[in-house]
Amino acid sequence: MPFTAVIFGVILIVVGVAGYVHGMMNEKASITALIPAFFGVVLAALGAAANASEGLRKHLMHAAVTVALIGFILTAGRLASKFSELTMSAAVISQIAMASICLIYVILSIRSFIAARAADKV
Repeated sequence: MPFTAVIFGVILIVVGVAGYVHGMMNEKASITALIPAFFGVVLAALGAAANASEGLRKHLMHAAVTVALIGFILTAGRLASKFSELTMSAAVISQIAMASICLIYVILSIRSFIAARAADKV
């Protein structure tokens, strides 16, 4: 699961950087376009640290899924609050991508935690 955290972190970084570059090309660059990248850096760092430290792996992976859950809740909440006025702008597409990526990571993490707990009981 640490490798998965790194992969999802890198994907979020790509989404954030792509959104920022798109904004720069249209002369509408905003630091908020990098929010997915900030979450991605934290997620990737937690995954890399979990891979390096066997003793802290469990705690670091729980922290990673917490970061992803917060990322999902914040972006999905923002999208839901503005649902009636949404247009398919680059910002909305970036928010949908971030919410989806974070949700998929949370689901995969929960499945992994359940499998690990079941393996411990055997």
